[in-house]
Amino acid sequence: MKSNAQILLVDDDESSRTALNLLLSQAGYRVLEAATGEIALDTLKLMPVEVLITDLMLPGLSGLDILKATKERAPDTQVILVTGNASAQTAVQAMKDGAFDYITKPLNAENLKIIINKALEKQKLVAENKFLRQQLRGRYSFDNIIGNSLAMQQVFAIMQKVVHTDSSLLILGESGTGKELVARAVHFNGPRKEKPFVAINCGAIPQELLESELFGHVRGSFTGAIANKIGKFEQANQGTIFLDEIGTMPVHLQLKLLRVLQEQEVEPVGSNRCIKLNVRVISATNANLEEMISAGRFREDLFYRLNVIPIGLPPLRERREDVALLVRHFLKKSCRFLNRGHIQLDRAALQVLENYDWPGNVRELENVIERTVALSEGNQINVLDLPAHISGTFHSQSAVQYAWDLPEEGLNMPEEIRRLENTWIRQALQRSQGVKARAAELLQINRTTLVEKMRRNGLN
Repeated sequence: MKSNAQILLVDDDESSRTALNLLLSQAGYRVLEAATGEIALDTLKLMPVEVLITDLMLPGLSGLDILKATKERAPDTQVILVTGNASAQTAVQAMKDGAFDYITKPLNAENLKIIINKALEKQKLVAENKFLRQQLRGRYSFDNIIGNSLAMQQVFAIMQKVVHTDSSLLILGESGTGKELVARAVHFNGPRKEKPFVAINCGAIPQELLESELFGHVRGSFTGAIANKIGKFEQANQGTIFLDEIGTMPVHLQLKLLRVLQEQEVEPVGSNRCIKLNVRVISATNANLEEMISAGRFREDLFYRLNVIPIGLPPLRERREDVALLVRHFLKKSCRFLNRGHIQLDRAALQVLENYDWPGNVRELENVIERTVALSEGNQINVLDLPAHISGTFHSQSAVQYAWDLPEEGLNMPEEIRRLENTWIRQALQRSQGVKARAAELLQINRTTLVEKMRRNGLN
């Protein structure tokens, strides 16, 4: 039972209302009363109500009228209809209009409490689902796709145009450029946002299982099919399906997918029953599908079905002006996640990140920032805090000079020297696999000096 839940009773019989009020109050609910439908609707305007229990036959507005008005004004409120003269037609209409339940008089007190508890559980689930969807829309808003470069502005312009259409999208880009993020943003900002978004990586599922994953199967259709299974397309009905790495799909399945797209229906493996669908299809690949078509590894007719509106995501090395924006975003995110205070990159470290080619693109950059924040000390990250394969690119004399320029605002020299010592000590210990004598040789100092520096600087 949801403690302190608020229930509105609507009944023109005062004695019935009083008796029910007493029963529900003793069960721990806060109870409001209304003698007419008009008073009930006025009450709903003033305060939230989790459950509304109304008599069907009332002077003025009927229970069905109250039900319809409640679902329009407060759709999360669960409505229970009560009647002394039940009819199948009225019950069907009540459930069709959104009633949680339809019960007859005389009321059984324990049965009513069970129904109210179930209504409250549903109300809680609806509220949680609504909250999670709001969070998802915030998480996948266009604002969370970061980039001021011309290339990204062109991507945003296309997304704004297609978000309210049902056209098939083909998102092209290298691994780590954010293809799924774009797909989710299009879905959660469009008219299907309240419906399912179902993603499947076609390259991550064995080919012999991919058909069943996509289209479902019936029991006994193949060895191991011990029960019916709903496929991803059916799960995504009324919503969006995201087919990632579409270029890895075997040719024989491409033909079945083409038929699904053309007919908007799916036939589970082992079944002769077709299921009608209404699904938006967004696909993505890092492969060159046109080259695959020439090589006979991808169907040309399927390509044209998928490629109604192409969106090309540029690699990070082609939009270096966005690196600083992304770094700031990932720094804030990593500091929150790792419970660290404010951390910033010095100018030389940022220059290194901007000059690096990023084969793993935005995903690689995010991982590097999280790793660096986790391992760094103090509130500033310099070149030596970056992973060796990235900081190793920082070799030119001009870059080295830039790294050691005195900032305009000055610096804390003892602290910077301590941080530099710690960085070199950590690297020496890592190369020597923790053997202090070997680490001291690499640093050209005595072992006792190394141990003393580790103790003084708090290094284990």
